[in-house]
Amino acid sequence: MKKIFSAMICLIVSCYVQSQEKDVRITQLFNFGWEFKAEAPSDFPKMEEQVPPEGDLGGIWIDLPHDFQIGQPWDASAKSARGFKQDGAGWYRKTFQANSAWKGRRVLLDFEGIMLYGDAYLNGTKIGETNYGYLGFEADITQLLHYEGENTVTVYASTVGNSRWYTGGGLYRDVYLIVKDSIAVARDGVYITTPEISEQSAEIAVQVEVEGMRGKSDDISIVARIYSPDGRQVGEAETAVPQKLKSRTVEVPLPKINIANPQLWSCETPNLYSVEIVLKNREGKVLDNVSETFGIRTILYSKEFGFKLNGKKIFLKGIANHHDLGAVGVAAHEFAIERMFKKLKEFGYNHVRCSHNPYSKSFLKLADKYGILITDELYDKWSNKDYWSGVERVKWTESVFHDLPEWIKRDRNHPSVIMWSLGNELQMREDLAGFPTNDWGITTYRMLDVLVKRYDNTRPTTVAMFPARAGGMTKENPDFNIKIIPPELAAVTEISSFNYRWFNYQDYLKHAPDMIIYQSEATTNELARPFFGMDREKMIGLAYWGAIEYWGESQGWSRKGWNYSFFNHALEPFPQAYLIKSIFTDEPVVHIGVVDKPSESREWNDQTIGTLNVSDHWNREAGKNYDIYTFTNADAVELFENGQSLGVQQNDTALEKRNMILWKNVPYKAGKLTAVARKNDREVARHEIETAGKPVALKIETENPGWKADGMDLQYVKVYAIDAKGRICKNFSGKECRFDVSGAAKLIAVDNGNHESDELFAGNKRLLHNGFAMAILRSAQTVGEVKVKASVEGLKSADIKLITK
Repeated sequence: MKKIFSAMICLIVSCYVQSQEKDVRITQLFNFGWEFKAEAPSDFPKMEEQVPPEGDLGGIWIDLPHDFQIGQPWDASAKSARGFKQDGAGWYRKTFQANSAWKGRRVLLDFEGIMLYGDAYLNGTKIGETNYGYLGFEADITQLLHYEGENTVTVYASTVGNSRWYTGGGLYRDVYLIVKDSIAVARDGVYITTPEISEQSAEIAVQVEVEGMRGKSDDISIVARIYSPDGRQVGEAETAVPQKLKSRTVEVPLPKINIANPQLWSCETPNLYSVEIVLKNREGKVLDNVSETFGIRTILYSKEFGFKLNGKKIFLKGIANHHDLGAVGVAAHEFAIERMFKKLKEFGYNHVRCSHNPYSKSFLKLADKYGILITDELYDKWSNKDYWSGVERVKWTESVFHDLPEWIKRDRNHPSVIMWSLGNELQMREDLAGFPTNDWGITTYRMLDVLVKRYDNTRPTTVAMFPARAGGMTKENPDFNIKIIPPELAAVTEISSFNYRWFNYQDYLKHAPDMIIYQSEATTNELARPFFGMDREKMIGLAYWGAIEYWGESQGWSRKGWNYSFFNHALEPFPQAYLIKSIFTDEPVVHIGVVDKPSESREWNDQTIGTLNVSDHWNREAGKNYDIYTFTNADAVELFENGQSLGVQQNDTALEKRNMILWKNVPYKAGKLTAVARKNDREVARHEIETAGKPVALKIETENPGWKADGMDLQYVKVYAIDAKGRICKNFSGKECRFDVSGAAKLIAVDNGNHESDELFAGNKRLLHNGFAMAILRSAQTVGEVKVKASVEGLKSADIKLITK
C-alpha cells in the first residue's frame, strides 16, 4: 500500500511539474475583436509617413484571418491579372489589457503575414513592417506596454504594388501574442532532422536556438523529449547552453536520440512525432517550453529514378496554384485548406507546388497531416523592379537576405516539404534573374543555395524555369524549335524544374544528361498528355497549373480569374477532373462528360492554354446530337442510352487519346445515359447521368463533421436544387437562394462556384448556379446549436441543425 501511495505521489508531482513546464510560455491567439476601416491606398513613399489613427476607426468589427480585398466590388476597369479588384488599403485596430503578471518578461506580437505589405504600431509607435506579405515578423513590445489602461495595436495594409495575380489584402493570416522569459527559445529556433533511419531504429538530431544569453553566465540546460504518434515518450536528451556569449542567439545541438521501431511518415501513413523542448536553470526552474511536430522519413533524388520516399519510387501527381481559397479569398482559414486537401487526395493527388510564394503555416501543418508532398517556393522573379512587391520600400537584393532565413527556419521541420524552390520563370529577361552577374541567374542561385543550406541541408533546391531556351530564346524566335537547348540555370540547379515543354525534355537531356527533371507546371489544356508524355520511371513528377480555379490572371471579363481548371473555386469537380483521377489512381474510374461547346484555347505565357467545355448532366435539347467523352482507366467502355447499347470502344493507348474515349453524334433522348467500364471483360466501374425533372425542393449537405467551437473553424453548407425524385437539377440557374443562420456561428460568405458571377460573397443571398449554392459559416467561441435554413422562391426549403463541439 505504501509503494502504491508513493507511486501516486510521484505521478502527481510529475504531472504538476509538466503542467508548470507548459505554462511558462504564453502563446495567445490574437485574432478576435479587430476593427477594420478601408481607405484609399497611399503611394509607396507615403507608407513610411503613415500616422496611425487615434480612437475608434468607425469601421466594421472582424475576426482574423481577413481578406479585405475579396469584399471590394468587381471592377471591369481594374487589372484582370489582379482579379478585377482595384488596389485597396485599410487600417486594423485592436485594444487589449496587459496582465501585470507579464512584468519582467518579454512580450511579443507575431504577425504571420500582412498582405501585400504593411506596418504595425503599438500605442502609436511603429513596431514592425513587412515588405513581402507572404512572410511574417515578430515585434518585441515589452517596453511599449501600458499596464494601466488599454493598449492599442494598429496595422496598416495596402495592396498597391507589383503582382501579376490576385494577392488579397490585410491581416490574412494569424496573429499571436507571446509572453516568455528573457532567456528562451528563439523564433522558429527548433530544428529537427533524422540523419539515420532503418526499420529497427531512427536517429533524431535536435538543435535549439537560444536567445538572451549574451554576456550571461547562467547555468541553463535544454531538455528534448520525443513523443510517438500515439503520445508516448520514446526518447530524451539533455545538454547545457554555452555561457558568456557575444552573439544575440546561439544554436545548441543536443546529443542524438535513438528511437526503436520508427513509424515512418508517408503519403499513405503520415505519422507525426513531436519534440518538447524545455529550458531550465540550475535550480530546475523552467524558463521556456515549446513543442514541434516532425516526421521520420527519407527522401532521395536521382536521374535514374527521379524521387524516392522511404526508399520507394514516388511520382509526384500535383497541382500548382496561387494561395487563395475561393469565397474567403486569401484568408488562411484552416478548414478551407483542409477541405482542399481532402478533395485532392480523393482524386489521387499527392503533391502541391506552392507557387510562387510561401503558403501559410496551417497549410503545411495540414500537408503533414494528410501526406501531401510540398514544393515550397519563395519568390516569383528575382528583380529590384518588375514583379517585386516591395519596390519602393526595399530592394529585392536586400530583402532576400531577410526573407530566405525566415522562410527556411519557419518550414524546415515539416516532413511534407521535400524541395525548396527559390524562384519562378527567370529565363524571360536577364534583369529578372537576380544580381547583375550576366549569367542568367547562375551566380545568384549558387549564393542562395549556400544560404538555404546554412539553415537546412536535408532538401535539394530548384528554380522553376520559364518555357524558354538557353539565352532566353522564346517562342517567337524562328530557331525556338531548332535549337532545343535547356536554360542555363536549369542545368545547374540540384533539381531541374521546367514549366511545360514536357515533349522537349529528352532533347534537353542530350545537352545536360545529369539533370533530374520535374515538370513544375503542366497545362490543363493538354489534359493527360503531360503525365503520359514524361518518363515517369526516371523523372520526379508534375504539377498541373491552375487545376483549381483561382482569382486573378483572368483571360478576360467577366471571368474573375483563371478558370481553365479541373475544379471550380468552390471545389466542385468538372468532368475532366475524373480523367486526371483515372491517371493518378489505381481505382477503376469511368465518368461521362457531355460536350457543351467547342474547346477553347489561346496563347499565354508562351504556352497554349484552354479547356475542354464539358458537363455531366443529361438535360439537353431535344432532337440534337451530342459528342460525349467517357474518361476511364479501364480497357473498354460500353455506352447505353435508356438501356440500349450504343456500342463498345476500347481505351486507345495513343498519347492524344488515352483514357478519354470520344463518342460522336449521340442523339439526345431524355432518360439515362450509362457508361460501363470493363477490364478483362469484367465490369469494374459505372457512371450514369439521368434527365432531371422540374426542381421542387432543396437539399443540404455539410462538410465538417467535427466542427469545433473555437471561433476559428468553418462549416461549409452546400445546397442543391432537386426534383421530385431527389435528382440534382444541374441545368437550373439564376434563382436566388437565401441563407438564414442563427445560433453559435456566423455566416461569413456565400458562393455558387460561378467564376463569372458579379456577385460578392458577403451577405446571405446567392443565385443558384448549376443547381448549386453554398454558405460558409464560422463557429463562435462557445459550444452551441446552429440552425441553417436555405430558401428559394417556388421550391421547398431545407434546414439543418448543427452542433459545434
